[in-house]
Order: sequence, then structure tokens, then C-alpha cells
Amino acid sequence: MAGSADVADAADAAAGYRPLLFSIAYGMTGSVGDAEDLVQDTFLNLTRAEQAGTTITNLKAYLTTSVTRLGINHLGSARMRRETYVGEWLPEPVVAFADRPGDAPAEHAELADCLSMAFLVMLETLSPVERAVFLLREAFGYDYPQVAELTGKSEANCRQILTRARKHLSASGTPTPPPPPARRAQSDELARRFFEVAAGGDLERLLGMLAPEIVLHGDGGGKARAIGRRVTDPRQVATLLTGAVRRITELGARLVPARVNARPGMVAYDGRGRVLNVIALDVTQDGTVREIHAVTNPDKLGHLGEVSDLGLRRTRQRQGR
Repeated sequence: MAGSADVADAADAAAGYRPLLFSIAYGMTGSVGDAEDLVQDTFLNLTRAEQAGTTITNLKAYLTTSVTRLGINHLGSARMRRETYVGEWLPEPVVAFADRPGDAPAEHAELADCLSMAFLVMLETLSPVERAVFLLREAFGYDYPQVAELTGKSEANCRQILTRARKHLSASGTPTPPPPPARRAQSDELARRFFEVAAGGDLERLLGMLAPEIVLHGDGGGKARAIGRRVTDPRQVATLLTGAVRRITELGARLVPARVNARPGMVAYDGRGRVLNVIALDVTQDGTVREIHAVTNPDKLGHLGEVSDLGLRRTRQRQGR
């Protein structure tokens, strides 16, 4: 029987994989709360296996297999909820503040750079198994034998599944890749100026910061004010943004720069310090903003702190995440 020191060492080793497990679970679900639940269930499965006397020769493989298969099972019920979702569905934002690293759990701060809002929205078109195979192979770099082991499929089947997933995603375009570390500060500074210009109401200057293929996404879930559909006209996007930021500042809110899903963005807080909304920007290599994702649905902001009621709609509808 293992001694208490051995048990403690095993627990520490397992905890070291928490950021990876969270990234996989979040990539599968697009939900911070659901990802945390899947990671917790993964550790519970490990505890039960150890108590049953199971010999685990590769702890990382055991944990990633468990969280991947839990994610596949979870997506079945999640898909049904999203079919009745009001408006456009966006992932729950993962937020990290550069000047306040202690405000976010370590696994959130270490979220895989590829898991942007745009990337996760694209994955919604895939089946649960397609999503798992695509994530493990394309986002996390597992080879085919590893993907086969993690998903419980044959290697040949995984190759077919990935080919099918790529075809499904080809019509959705390619998300903006994350900025390299050397350019991260540059993109953060661009985001700071972007929101400053929007707050100042300089429409023409803001237009100059938008890429011609700009897309504005909003998710209020039917509970908070948000745009009802994607907006692709640059002038309309600039007009909506300047109006929205002006209203936020008129309410006495403050905009705090943040990294949202490893992209530059901001969190708006009302005068009482409650979360009002979160916006993430996808910045192109030439320094223009290509996509904007704004989340106001209170159900998707609760993990960031107390949520403001200033942006809520009068008629609140009950919807799943």
C-alpha cells in the first residue's frame, strides 16, 4: 500500500496537469464552468481508480483520456441546449489581467493560445468526436496514435474523422492566429488605443483601425442587450461600437484592459465594480482588428465576479449555456 508521501506526490503530479486538462475541456465545451466540472470529474475518476488498486503507468495519458471522453459525452446534452439558444452563441470568456496575474486561476491564465473565440465558434459545427480529434491533433499537437488512444477510436478512423472535420471547417474561414510573444505587447497597445478611440467617438479614426473583412459578434443570450446578428459592414461596426462604449462610459463604467482567450480585449465594470461585459479583439498581422466578440450574457460572466444588472433586458428568458 502506498504511503502518505507517495499519495501526496501523486496528487501533486496530477495537479500539475490541471492547466492542460482545463484547456482540453474548455476547447471541447466553450464553457469555463463546464470545463472546471470536467476537470474535477477527471480527478475524481483518478481517485476512484487508485482506490480500486488500478495501476496507472502513464498519468498524463490517463488524465487526458479521461477529460477528453468526459467532454465528448458532455457535448451531447450541450448541443440540445444550444439549439434553443437566443441569438448568437459565443464561448464563456477566459480572462487574465496582465497586471493582476493572481486574479485568475493558473489554468485560465495558461489557456492554450489557439483557443480564441473565433476558433471555438468554428468548432461548434463539428460533432463531439470530430471536435475532440480536431482539437487534439490541430490545437494540442498529439500524433495519430495518441489521438486514437485518447478518443478510443482506431488510428485509421481518426485520420478519416480529421479529414471530415477539416472539410466541415473549410467553409468557416481561418481564425486569426495568436500574435507571437514578441508582438503581444504591441497588440495589447493597439487594443488600448482602439477602445480609447471608440470612447472618444472618433468614427473615422476607428474605421481606419478595422480590417475590411471585420465581423462584430454579440452574445446576450436573450438576457442582456446585444446585437441580434453578425455585423460585417465596417461603418456600421464602428457606429455600433462608438455608441456602445459611449453608453458604457455614461453609466460610470470603467474599461479594464485584459487578455480574453489569449487575445487583447477589455472587461467593463459598472460604478459598483460589477462585471458589465467582456470584449475580445482578433488583430491581424498588419495591425487592424478583424473580429470583435462581445459577451454580455450574465450567465457567461459570473465566473469573473458579481455581474451588473445595468445591461439586462427587461424581459428575462431562461436559457441554457
